[in-house]
Amino acid sequence: MRFSIIAIGDELLLGNVVDTNTPFMASLIDANGWQLVHSCQVHDDPCDILFAVRDALNRSDVVLTTGGLGPTKDDITKQVLCECFGGKLVYDESVAENVRRIFAERGLPMNRLTESQAMVPDCCTVLPNLTGTAPVMWFERDNKVLVSMPGVPREMRYTFTDQVIPRLKKLINGAVSEHPMLHSFYLLEGISESDLDTMLESPSTPAPLRDIHVAYLPQTGYLKIRLDSDDADVLANASAQFRELAGQYIFATGDVTPERAVIDTLYDRRLTLSTAESCTGGNIAHMITSVPGSSAIYNGSVVSYSNDMKINAINVPAEDIARYGAVSTQVATAMADGVALLADTTCSVSTTGIAGPGGATPGKPVGTVCIGIHTPLGTAASTHHFTGTRAEVIERASVRALTLLLRALPPTTPNQHIKH
Repeated sequence: MRFSIIAIGDELLLGNVVDTNTPFMASLIDANGWQLVHSCQVHDDPCDILFAVRDALNRSDVVLTTGGLGPTKDDITKQVLCECFGGKLVYDESVAENVRRIFAERGLPMNRLTESQAMVPDCCTVLPNLTGTAPVMWFERDNKVLVSMPGVPREMRYTFTDQVIPRLKKLINGAVSEHPMLHSFYLLEGISESDLDTMLESPSTPAPLRDIHVAYLPQTGYLKIRLDSDDADVLANASAQFRELAGQYIFATGDVTPERAVIDTLYDRRLTLSTAESCTGGNIAHMITSVPGSSAIYNGSVVSYSNDMKINAINVPAEDIARYGAVSTQVATAMADGVALLADTTCSVSTTGIAGPGGATPGKPVGTVCIGIHTPLGTAASTHHFTGTRAEVIERASVRALTLLLRALPPTTPNQHIKH
């Protein structure tokens, strides 16, 4: 079953709003064994929307659209779909009742524009949208389906999972493929995409791994790899070969981020974490606390940007700063030890460096970052050199700190946890 996605809205093309709807739908399409063959963004122009819809219907069996269903004059999706499917807008009492209910719950007055939400194409089936006022519309023609959903992510997620997916499964006779695509994910650091590809394409690489589909998903500071197959045995064999071949670069497995991997690993081993950040300015703390459940392992952070803060808050020896400089492995080590003691954690990471664009000194160019890692095995620090803008240096240093922590953790088994 072939799918297309069309995200409608000027705000998407202008970069005012990031399209999170398409990846959300794509993940569920893949999970059900269906195939996403096309996606696009289109601005609020009737000719462009109509062209995109007709093109998507030619490419695929199911077209999913989001956006353009509001009550304002730039929301024109309903009118375009009327033209495409040969219908006209009519008043739908069920939609009107839902709009009145939502406005009453929010304590807002109805007006002419909000009442117009009840006008829907007479050539569609209206699906319930209990989270918003925009109607969800299901069209069918020539064994093709188009579903128009609101662009508000909260509303789209509800309607797609609770209304659209069950209906699609029923339409496609149970719809979960007998041979759905299976995946294995790996997070790597310390190897480039091109070097890894050269390694995998080597004549000496075993056939199952050389022949399997490998998706390269580069991220800032690390490389995410996805192995794909519809055969569980083939995927298992290829995954084992990949781990053997690239194991020295792998720091996490699964469809996770570095911060999620750190949280899961520390939780499993009953370890706790704190952070002391200078050049990264709290970015590591932000990454960790952005993950639900991080409070189970994370105690807190000190953003010790100034030398006085390093000395007074986490007891970095003033003589170390004077002798080695704030950007040094000695200071990074003292920062990691100091914050672990202050926050009473078994693990900590620290960063001190020069994110740029200024601040370079002889022997310490922009992008120099010293990272300290404290674990139950001890504390160590190392110096790293990152390239890119200030934001990129901060992001790369943050990811490197998390990967170094994962690699420095003591080995354990599921029944041998280290207690704090």
